[in-house]
Amino acid sequence: MAGTATPAASSWHEGVPTPGRRPEYAGLRVSNQDREQVVGHVKTAYAEGRLDKFEFDDRLERAMTARVHGDLMPIMHELYGSHPAPSYPPAMSRTVTGRHLDGRAGVGGERLGAAAAHLLPLTGLLAIGPLIMMLTMGKTSPYVRAQAVEALNFQLTMLGATILLAITFVGVVLTPVLWIGGLVLSVVGGLAALGEGDFRYPFTVRLVK
Repeated sequence: MAGTATPAASSWHEGVPTPGRRPEYAGLRVSNQDREQVVGHVKTAYAEGRLDKFEFDDRLERAMTARVHGDLMPIMHELYGSHPAPSYPPAMSRTVTGRHLDGRAGVGGERLGAAAAHLLPLTGLLAIGPLIMMLTMGKTSPYVRAQAVEALNFQLTMLGATILLAITFVGVVLTPVLWIGGLVLSVVGGLAALGEGDFRYPFTVRLVK
């Protein structure tokens, strides 16, 4: 995301913390940009032959699902030890997983993938659309995965609510209203993703993490 880097985010440019020392920011929540930067380092290490396929998949999964900086620090230490990590992975192109080096999302990259996760249900795919995006682009993009998971949980919640309403008389009236509201929220989510926002659906049971 564009904006001023936090002390936690800038720490990756200064090197890996000393082993055994727990920095005060280890418990701070990470942003999509923090995750993507570490994903970029993991991809470069794999391309250079420093990781095998199993090690690559393991570190990629850990980086993409990290919640706090303490989850990302061990990955960076495994890649660089006590040596300072480069600001950006060497041999990377002008963009990092679809984003420019200044943090802006590349046109036609992750933002479109995340928007598709919200908008595909409008085509009748319902939960299948977000699931497809999560299992494809979501494997390499934390941002697409986060938005696809959010859209998937919303569609599953909608389906569950529809089933519950179907067994009641009032459900005959409420179900169309429910789905009209759901369609509107899907459009809002798609537009938010195009603007690189972290959209959250209201009244959603989040079964998928």
